[in-house]
Amino acid sequence: MKVSNKLLLAVVAALVALAMIATGCGGGGTTTTGGTTGGTTEAKTITIGIGAPLTAGAVALGQGMKRGANLAVDEANKSEAAKAAGISFKTTDGDDQGDPKTGVTVANTFASDPNLVGVMGHLNSGVSIPSSKVYAQKKIVMISPASTNPALTQQGLKNVFRLCTTDAVQGPAAADYATGLLGFKTAYVVDDSTPYGTGLAAEFAKQFAADGGKILGTAKTSDQDKDFNALVTKIKGTSPELIYYGGIYNAGALLTKQAKEAGLKAPLMGGDGLYDGEFVKLAGGAAAEGDFATSVGLPIDKLPKGQEFSAAYKAAYPSDEIAAYDAYAYDAANVIINAVIEVAKAQGAAAVTTPAGRDAIIAAVAATKVTGVTGEIAFDATGDTTNKAISLYVVSGGKWTTKATPQ
Repeated sequence: MKVSNKLLLAVVAALVALAMIATGCGGGGTTTTGGTTGGTTEAKTITIGIGAPLTAGAVALGQGMKRGANLAVDEANKSEAAKAAGISFKTTDGDDQGDPKTGVTVANTFASDPNLVGVMGHLNSGVSIPSSKVYAQKKIVMISPASTNPALTQQGLKNVFRLCTTDAVQGPAAADYATGLLGFKTAYVVDDSTPYGTGLAAEFAKQFAADGGKILGTAKTSDQDKDFNALVTKIKGTSPELIYYGGIYNAGALLTKQAKEAGLKAPLMGGDGLYDGEFVKLAGGAAAEGDFATSVGLPIDKLPKGQEFSAAYKAAYPSDEIAAYDAYAYDAANVIINAVIEVAKAQGAAAVTTPAGRDAIIAAVAATKVTGVTGEIAFDATGDTTNKAISLYVVSGGKWTTKATPQ
């Protein structure tokens, strides 16, 4: 029997349509996300933003934060908990360069991603504060591992949290170490005019005076300054026992180098912004000997899960040393991951990116009570960590070594 071309084409089309329906490819998507339909399972992919200085600013700290967060995500994607919840995770980089305007641009880019529900970042308080407002508008939870200016969590934003303690804790702790353990009686205080540096230096100066020390002078610089010779001459004229610097290692290293070259014997002391190996390298090694820095939390070797984290980190990044905030970034990413999984289990994976799902993620983060690499993780009503430990480090033998930990 002769079959017309028209009839033959109709039969073929019908067979193709049936095949597509059977395999879940036709009819607008019978394959669901985060569930099983027609024998097909596909996890819903959730994005976590990494906001940090990656090409400019405190790059060593920013790149370390990126490694810590990515390690957490890699582990989560292998976990049974994520698979059971129908969730997978990916990260996207936001290079804020330590600059507030660039940081807001990064925040707006993150906020435009419908699958991005959380941000691990930022490093600098001056970036975190304006960026947090952008995230609040889209109900994106933000956990900073490193921004210490108190103003960050005093904005009344429910989506903002941090794992590091604040300048209001770190500055006084540094002053107590300086006057008590180290015995310094006079200091000259310098800050880099950023929210981080200004707040830290002010808190140090206030407590140093309260402890009986004498502030011989104060000065403001820029975090972009490279020539401190005029300032060094001014400081030298006051003969301080200690120079306290509120700022990041880039400029701090140059300040201590130029001070030592000018014959100043006073060591430099600063906060967590100095606590990186790059400080020693940029200072030229010998100039940094005897300088001090405080940093949040305890040394990695004194933490309950420190060895476990160090082993996993070295396996993933054999060529990199653990920087000051890598473990905090790892914990921050895990807090977001755990909250997403909790909401996915309760409401379904598809609900995670809805307004209600985002609210639930924020609530889950606020209720966090777990033991992380950095210690016990919990937040107070403002989103601040309840872990207030501050440790003291000194450059000895060309590297940062532990000088004291809180009792």
